[in-house]
Amino acid sequence: MLNPQESSVALCSDATKRFLLAAKHAEITVLEQLSSNCRIVIAVRELIHELQKERGASNIYLGSGASRYVKERQQYIRQSEHAESLLKSHLKSLYLSDDISACNPRLLSSITLAMQAADYLPRLREQIDKQSLSPLESTRAYSRLIASLLTVIFEAADIASDPTITKLLVSLFNFMQAKEYAGQERAWGAIGFAKTHFELHLCEKLHTLQQAQEHHFAIFIEFSTAKIATAFSELNAGSATTEVQQLRKMIAQLGDGSPISEAISEVWFDVATRRIDAMQSIEVQLTESLLQQASQKVLNAKDEMANHQQLLEKFNDEHTSEGSPLTLLFDPSMPGLVEDETKQNDQPATLNNQTHTLSAHRSFYDLLRAQAKHIEDMGRELEEAKRTIQEQKVISRAKLIVMEKFSLSENDAYRRLQKQAMSENTTIAAIALKVVKITKAR
Repeated sequence: MLNPQESSVALCSDATKRFLLAAKHAEITVLEQLSSNCRIVIAVRELIHELQKERGASNIYLGSGASRYVKERQQYIRQSEHAESLLKSHLKSLYLSDDISACNPRLLSSITLAMQAADYLPRLREQIDKQSLSPLESTRAYSRLIASLLTVIFEAADIASDPTITKLLVSLFNFMQAKEYAGQERAWGAIGFAKTHFELHLCEKLHTLQQAQEHHFAIFIEFSTAKIATAFSELNAGSATTEVQQLRKMIAQLGDGSPISEAISEVWFDVATRRIDAMQSIEVQLTESLLQQASQKVLNAKDEMANHQQLLEKFNDEHTSEGSPLTLLFDPSMPGLVEDETKQNDQPATLNNQTHTLSAHRSFYDLLRAQAKHIEDMGRELEEAKRTIQEQKVISRAKLIVMEKFSLSENDAYRRLQKQAMSENTTIAAIALKVVKITKAR
């Protein structure tokens, strides 16, 4: 029978100490993989930005019968090809090595889909060169590729095991998603101006895209840092955003199909591009912060590992003081008997006195508890950070359900969920959850 009064207790086994170090080593491995994923995220961000510009230029090129944005489009294509080459180089060096055991299958699957789509970019460009695609078909093709690349960032956020990194990835994903909707707004606006008129359904689509931007910007702000949030406020107050707002009002008044000069398409594209380029600077700040945090956390974890090793050597040289060491067996703060849960503060004085014994046993146990608490705290913060990710998964699933049931486009399906949320005075996530639950029940 174990007795807390016993003073002759063996030191912790070598295996226990090795497991302590193994836990820290596993944390370092995960953080190193996370840091590598962050570098991939940066490369994905660069490619998306270039593809967004190429998409907009291609729309003007097609809409004008190949008379406008000829040179600009070729320049954007070269920039996209360079960004794609860098991304593929990073991916190959990181994930196609002999040892890919640390890779997440969902992340690899999303990368595979995106790369397969990128493989067919030359075919898409060739069709645009020949004007065998409409501006709408071109826009959809580019948007699907960009969506697949955004999924890579979403999966990187979903599998991240550090709350700080996860929050930054959630912030980045939502900002980039809002920026992509801004890019789609630019593309649709260019189509309308190139056609020299705006129909009502196009005006509604543009309005939906504007609301979608606001939704994702709100989530971005929730998980962003104060410094980056300030930069975003300055962007909203800047001339590019003001000019976009003015052109938005003009478009809204053209829903009756009134004619408008085709030349304004370039004005619209240039103004919208200035706003998107300004967003790019915030993306850069986000990714730089992301990479800095990831690198610092790896260094911190390695320092903690070295400190653990030094402490363990020190503990081995210490001798047990008189009295019983504090271990999980005699720690009143740890769960045990159910009836003890309400009596944790009602412990015998002798035991309380003994738990303050400064022995090698206690020091080692304190080290164990500190590491366990570190992991537990990270888990709680991580759960909160991933709440938004789960909500966005539900919204995406609900959109697919609505698209299939009512034969709607993605934007129209989102708009339907949005209208329902407004009518019920609740969030889109809540409506999406209802849709998913109803579908499951059938």
